[in-house]
Amino acid sequence: MFISSAFAQTAPAAAAGGGMQDSLMSMLPLVLMFVVLYFVMIRPQMKKQKEHKAMIDAVAKGDEVVTAGGVLGKISKIGDNYLGIEVASGVEIQIQRSAVVQVLPKGSIK
Repeated sequence: MFISSAFAQTAPAAAAGGGMQDSLMSMLPLVLMFVVLYFVMIRPQMKKQKEHKAMIDAVAKGDEVVTAGGVLGKISKIGDNYLGIEVASGVEIQIQRSAVVQVLPKGSIK
């Protein structure tokens, strides 16, 4: 009474090669979405990682840095994987190189 009967409709006959074109057209939004994702998210992140690595490789003794935890200090020792940072006169801590977030201009820390 309230629900009308549904009748199956026959699909129009596909032309030769039409099925392949339909499958390519159905994949097109997925491919476009991946391309947009690459240019909006993946590529900028890779660029940022490359810049961070170059900054970490360029640090030298005497540079003033900020760590990921917010600690400010002057680099006193440089190792392969670790840096010695003087946070106060006579107080030195060791951190991983990757924990350096920013290199400050000389004279920032008094």
